Amino acid sequence: MPIYWRDLLEVPYQEIAASTLRALIEEFVSRDGTDYGQVELSLEEKVAQVKHLLQQDKAVIWFDDATETISIFHRDDMARMNEY
Repeated sequence: MPIYWRDLLEVPYQEIAASTLRALIEEFVSRDGTDYGQVELSLEEKVAQVKHLLQQDKAVIWFDDATETISIFHRDDMARMNEY
């Protein structure tokens, strides 16, 4: 069953404790299938990239109350998901 962004609650990254945000980003960047291109980046570089995307409002953190899960999405991906 597809999940639409309207069913999710956006969580401002600024409202998440620094250690929790770091853990969330680390989990996100270490998922299978996460691709950062041809050059392998360190964990610190990956975390910094995601933080930068959040600060630029190009990425967003969503909480799904139905599944009680939280995740990070690129805003462009959310827009494409909404098309379906």
